[in-house]
Amino acid sequence: MNKVLIVLKHEFRQAARSKWFILTTIGVPLLLALGYGLYQGVEHWTGSDDPGPTAIAHVGYVDLDGRFDSYTTQGATTFVEYEDEEDAKDSLLSGDIEEYLVIPEDYVASGIVHRYTTKRELELPGDVWNRTKDFLLSNLLAGEVEPEIETRARYPVSIDTTVLSESGDAAAGQDAPSQIILPAVFGFLFAVSLLMSSGPMMGSVTEEKENRIMEILLSSVSSRQLFVGKVLGLGAAGLLQIAVWLASIKVFTMVASVSIPVLSELSISLGLLGLAVLYFVLGYLLFAAAYAGLGSIVPSAKEAGGLSFLVTIPAWVPIWAMFPILEDPDGGFARALTFIPPTTPVISVMRLSVHAMPAWEVVLSLVCLVVSVVVAIWVAAKVFRTYLLMYGKRPGLREIVRSLRAA
Repeated sequence: MNKVLIVLKHEFRQAARSKWFILTTIGVPLLLALGYGLYQGVEHWTGSDDPGPTAIAHVGYVDLDGRFDSYTTQGATTFVEYEDEEDAKDSLLSGDIEEYLVIPEDYVASGIVHRYTTKRELELPGDVWNRTKDFLLSNLLAGEVEPEIETRARYPVSIDTTVLSESGDAAAGQDAPSQIILPAVFGFLFAVSLLMSSGPMMGSVTEEKENRIMEILLSSVSSRQLFVGKVLGLGAAGLLQIAVWLASIKVFTMVASVSIPVLSELSISLGLLGLAVLYFVLGYLLFAAAYAGLGSIVPSAKEAGGLSFLVTIPAWVPIWAMFPILEDPDGGFARALTFIPPTTPVISVMRLSVHAMPAWEVVLSLVCLVVSVVVAIWVAAKVFRTYLLMYGKRPGLREIVRSLRAA
């Protein structure tokens, strides 16, 4: 046990001292601080916090219909009437107005309004559509209907959506940040930390094997002690990293929610954090075992880097398929990925963050993950012991299977 602890401490220190580990660990809090600083700088520069006067947009119009002479102020836009189109065009070209409209005599029958501007546009801007609609509608309904009916005609609907659970009750996490931002960020960081914690396992094994350091190590510790120590040491470094990230996100949401109200709606329960840590540990053990086994088989670090994608791709599947999963977290696709061990940790955390994973699926996914971890560690330990000192060539699949059967 003492030798395992020695290997554990060595691997933890090596990982924690590496420049890549330090940069990525402090990178998240630095990016959060930088992003918030830029946001505050832009807000201050644009004067968003200054309640002073707002620039007024001037839009000219020529009323050939004869009924549009009221409600000429719509928000930050003032509509200026002209007697004829030539006067409006001169004002536009001289910069007195930003654009002008010509309301034809048959407007009520045709609904067509001609707009003239000096700006090239791919499509009609939304603000132009809204202010023009409000101006025309206000004049058309003036004196014809009650003020409440006029307001409702201008703003006919404000849809409030409620997501129901399978039992018919209102599901938790109704707000958009909880449904999209939290699982997206949580899933991405979880996948990155999982791979960054387990990935160095292969690099450590192949480097020590290629430099013949492995022979010296195995003269002092057994292959089992070396395997366990490496897994636990690098796993501890990974837990430290994800703890720093989660703490940084928590502090960021507390500080930034004052000026970014949407962040105040983000919440991570202790239950979710506990399950996330559990999924992280099991996921790490699964990937670390795969990386350790692969690292002991390949003859060089260069070749190991080329084959690492075999382990990496399954972990990124939930991120690549994030939007279909978040649109239907209870669907068959999301549920299928929940029970496939390489994708289980990330997809489970994403679904749990939107409260879309019943208790029986949590239990079953954990059971599947535990079984796969046990099998992976058993296979990786045997491969690790058998091929650790093999140099010069990479064994084939049939040879590996025969070695496992003999072991």
